[in-house]
Amino acid sequence: MALAGRLHEGRRRLRIAVAGLQRDLRDAEPGQILLCALMGALTGAIVDLLREGVAWLHVFDFGIPSNHYLSEGLGISRIRLIFVPALGGVLMGLAALARRAWAPHDIADPIEANALHGGRMSLSDSVWLTFVTLLSNGAGASLGMEAGYSQLGGGLYSWLGRYLRMRRTDLRVFVTAGAGAAIAAAFNAPLAGAFYGYELILGSYTTRALAPVVAASVCAALVQRAMSHMKALFDVTGVLFVTPSGYFLFAVLGVAAAGVAVLAMKSVTWAERGFRHSGLPDWLRPAAGGMVLSVIAWFAPQVLGSGHGAVQFHFDTRWGIAALLVLLAAKLVASAVSVGAGFRGGLFSSALFLGLLLGAAFGQIAALVQPGLESQHVVFMLAGMGAVAAAIIGAPLTMVFLVLEATGDFPVTVAVVIAVTVASTLVRITFGYSFATWRFHLRGLSIRGAHDVGWITEMTVARLMRTDPKCVAANLSLRALRTAYPVGSAKRLYVLDEEGHYRGAIDTEDLHDAAIDDALDWTVALDLAVEPNQFLLPSENIRGALGRFDSLQTETLPVLLSAGEPRVIGYVTEAYALKRYTQELERMRSAELGQRELFSIGPRPKA
Repeated sequence: MALAGRLHEGRRRLRIAVAGLQRDLRDAEPGQILLCALMGALTGAIVDLLREGVAWLHVFDFGIPSNHYLSEGLGISRIRLIFVPALGGVLMGLAALARRAWAPHDIADPIEANALHGGRMSLSDSVWLTFVTLLSNGAGASLGMEAGYSQLGGGLYSWLGRYLRMRRTDLRVFVTAGAGAAIAAAFNAPLAGAFYGYELILGSYTTRALAPVVAASVCAALVQRAMSHMKALFDVTGVLFVTPSGYFLFAVLGVAAAGVAVLAMKSVTWAERGFRHSGLPDWLRPAAGGMVLSVIAWFAPQVLGSGHGAVQFHFDTRWGIAALLVLLAAKLVASAVSVGAGFRGGLFSSALFLGLLLGAAFGQIAALVQPGLESQHVVFMLAGMGAVAAAIIGAPLTMVFLVLEATGDFPVTVAVVIAVTVASTLVRITFGYSFATWRFHLRGLSIRGAHDVGWITEMTVARLMRTDPKCVAANLSLRALRTAYPVGSAKRLYVLDEEGHYRGAIDTEDLHDAAIDDALDWTVALDLAVEPNQFLLPSENIRGALGRFDSLQTETLPVLLSAGEPRVIGYVTEAYALKRYTQELERMRSAELGQRELFSIGPRPKA
């Protein structure tokens, strides 16, 4: 009994301590920054272990030398190349079947979580997605692990933030820090990781998010370096040279990069449509995709994997224009087939490789016209790499910092900025989507970024309505109504028939209009009721309600239980809906900027 009592007391004290920590961290920004830094270190270690796991799978599955990347295309066993992608596809199909039986809902990635769910992510879903991404990459799918890394990083931070009961705005910053830390560790590039978080996962740069995201990214990169001593994504040797007259060509390269980016994103849709129309069951499509991938890789083995090793390979090796363009087309098709068939992964690394091939080919073509440009061949590769990746991923500053951190060369970075700006702007104007938002669009989600629009969905009519509507019977005489509801007692009356169904509304001003005095005894409430088809439903959000008020030009609307069960359960006024909408906008903007009294213009209270 004494032991049980001590255990009970220990649990009670632990609950009190956790509750105190939750309370303190909600208002302690330094504590949140420290927590993000510690979690960043953990994320960096996990990412490094996952990368080592992928490398081991490639050695085991394809028989490549242990000191090479799969995408280098060197030493791959031809026999294993025939069956490993298809076998991996079978495993992916079975995993998808198991997933649908276990948890049929879609998995929210960090962008969707921050846009629609206030940063709430399922840790178990994130672990599962990381596992199947690892499985896909191990089978040679022409995709990267970055989607799995950022998913796991965001999921870990979201779980911790929800456990500590963080506010919605803080939880979104936590998810941003987690995804940024994962990318920083994956590419050994803390600045690129941090801006990946700002541009893609948070949707904006705010001073409130600066310290947590940077702390997480830096700690993740430092831990990853300590564990594996991995260098940056690529190592460019020699002096890089950029002539002022060449900057125009980098803008032209940006135009070409925009075309490749749009083609890459649309190719995924075409591949998905093709597999869907093939008649194969869902679980067999990855296997079919694996077979197609094996055929492509038989002639162009560098299409396998994410492309990390291939990037460095082409910096060290000069291929001809024709070979580069063929490999570019093969990699584009292989990536589209991989996603379209059902393999899991992202296009981050693949986009970098596609851009490098485009830049290499463009640079050689330019050198044929103007031989003096030969010395800028590597710069064209860097600019193409950044431009295509920025246009596909939708993170231009991330790609600029990725190149800057790897080269440390400012003139080269300016060239990359030009190509990236032109490519990303053209894609935004002509296509309107990044790869992530394009996928949301195909799913029917109107998300153009990670900006927080989920609060609009969560602020429903059910939360806005008053629950004391004045309801009257349809057969009640107008004289009785006047007696029951004198002037000023109510704004609107809602008329119900014998079954309790809504039949229209009466303004009390109309009820007391002298023009109907002669009809008080032989007229009933139903005769005066108007607008029976103007109402709101509890599930509608505030944006829809405000749109309804505007289109109907009315100030008050009843709330019905459902369209099929038209019972009045409340009412909403336009003035209150506008007030709540404005208050929420102000609250969220203040929280994002870390200024709780941003919209307070009154005198400060005396101490």
